[in-house]
Amino acid sequence: MDSLLPPLTAILDAEVASRAGWPVIDLARAFLAGGARFLQIRAKQASSAWLLETSSAIVALAKSVGASVVVNDRADIARLSDAGGVHLGQEDLDPVSARVIVGPDAVVGLSTHTLEQVDAALGLPVSYLAIGPVFGTPTKSTGYSAIGLDMVTRAASRARHLGLPLVAIGGITLETAADVMRAGASSVAVISDLVSTGDPAARVRAYLDRLSQVSDV
Repeated sequence: MDSLLPPLTAILDAEVASRAGWPVIDLARAFLAGGARFLQIRAKQASSAWLLETSSAIVALAKSVGASVVVNDRADIARLSDAGGVHLGQEDLDPVSARVIVGPDAVVGLSTHTLEQVDAALGLPVSYLAIGPVFGTPTKSTGYSAIGLDMVTRAASRARHLGLPLVAIGGITLETAADVMRAGASSVAVISDLVSTGDPAARVRAYLDRLSQVSDV
């Protein structure tokens, strides 16, 4: 199952992209040019029409280089845009219902914030779990405090018992990404730090280089 998840999950957050001066589709193109192969589209405030049009365009770009795309929250948009799947939060549509919409072969990811939520995923039709926030982050308010690396290790162990890979998210930077992977994560999800230098393609390449060194150890 870990083969489902490249070491970097590049999150296309519409608000973060806008603040950084990047149209979401252009940012997706830059991420893909840098080598990202698993993109997650997040646009909490977007209209359904905009999200469908944007997701469809990004999916087409991703497929041209063999990359996968999941859409946050919206199983319907994921299905209509031909994305690889959907990523769900604790307050979103439940995984069973989402699976009905996206189909048996699609990716269904689920955010968790506690070990109890990880354990509750037993038996659910999900493809991977996410845990966070690992560190403090201004990007996404989850209502949960930073969990730290020890919690990543404990969550990764439990996820493995469920047969699921684990994505770690929240405040991860190039300087901390390797430590998060060593703690047990299958992939690190990054938002703000990918646009922090003004050259997201180069930043993606830097992450992939850093994370490949962890994989090679």
